Amino acid sequence: MEILGGPLYAVAGAGESHGPAITTIVFGCPPGFYLRAADIQRYLDRRRPGSNKHGTPRREDDTVAILSGLYQDNIERLTAGPALRLGEGEDAQTTTAYAEGYTTGEPIAAVVLSTAKKSADYAQFTGGQGEVRPGHTDLVKHYKSLGHVDVRGGGRSSYRSTISDVIGGSLARLLLAELFGVAIFSSIVQVGPLQAANRLADHLEALHQQHGGVIPPALLDELETQLLQAEIHTHDAAFARAAGQLIKQTRIDGDSLGAAVEVVAVNVPALAGDPLYQSLKLRIMGSLGGLNAVQGVEVGAGFAVAGRRGSENNDPIRSDGYQRNSHGGLIGGITTGAPLVCRVAFKPTSTIVKPQLSVRKNLEEIDFQLQKGRHDPCVGVRAGVTLESRLAIELLNAVLMHQAQRIDPAQFRLFGGQAGAA
Repeated sequence: MEILGGPLYAVAGAGESHGPAITTIVFGCPPGFYLRAADIQRYLDRRRPGSNKHGTPRREDDTVAILSGLYQDNIERLTAGPALRLGEGEDAQTTTAYAEGYTTGEPIAAVVLSTAKKSADYAQFTGGQGEVRPGHTDLVKHYKSLGHVDVRGGGRSSYRSTISDVIGGSLARLLLAELFGVAIFSSIVQVGPLQAANRLADHLEALHQQHGGVIPPALLDELETQLLQAEIHTHDAAFARAAGQLIKQTRIDGDSLGAAVEVVAVNVPALAGDPLYQSLKLRIMGSLGGLNAVQGVEVGAGFAVAGRRGSENNDPIRSDGYQRNSHGGLIGGITTGAPLVCRVAFKPTSTIVKPQLSVRKNLEEIDFQLQKGRHDPCVGVRAGVTLESRLAIELLNAVLMHQAQRIDPAQFRLFGGQAGAA
């Protein structure tokens, strides 16, 4: 069963790359939160193909249609979303999606149509004689599905499936921002051998200290604008230019590049998460590590701690909080209020033009040569918003789990005179 997050806030997704649509259901969003489809759309626009010149040349509008879970008394405003239609002529059934309204506490369903499809490009991968791309899921998915896997665009293994992550994550981050002022950012810090000199985490940790643990919204808005305007999504402008040139040349060479991305949440509420089996560290590392093409996840100082002494690594504590953040905002799987810092390593895109040794699905050995297709030369270029979304989902779930341990009898009364604990 594919469920992201949970048990209190969870996202379910369905749909293949070249299928009719990606569908999403979000469970557990608290009632009374005013949601606009446009607020979700701005994050989907960052994720969509064609949003960055260094990504795949495939282009999709990726317009979200919300189908359930919202309500307001102004029905005209509620139902001002995109038109939906099934059938033709007199037999056509038409309706409109929701545009904005209050969350009801019921499941929120959404759909994003898939329209930019060139399914013929994947003919070489079809059937038992189909060819296998080294590094891709072609072989394992073929046998796991008893030969019935959808090979078009990678099927369910496509990065297009992360539309559901972004829809669910957008809801989570908007709610966290309203409740606590949480803001979540990502920055590409490595492309191939190139590494950024200026790190987003360092910048945000400095702001956290300067402003007494709560970074003002104006500074966060300024940072978001700067990241969105960069050639690639990074805090380091010089690195962005050099990485852009390297990605361009690698595309010409018919090859691909790995990447590393930082994802940082600030103004994080303390005490969310649990130790051991429901550790927020475990859940975040699993969620980020489970994303397509991810090969490694670090929290805080990450692997650098292996070379330190305890006296070097322990973060000093004063009455106003932690004075450093080697722990990356998590100790014992519980948030400390310090910035939540992760770094994620992506392997190079599997589908490349360069010839490679491979097999057909019947294990006949071949010299593989890609015939057609539109692919990211560096998948990390578009991955940031999905990492942010997955972090938001896990953080909101942890917040709800923490709140569930604090029972307020006043929330269990239907009538004013009903008896209850004082």
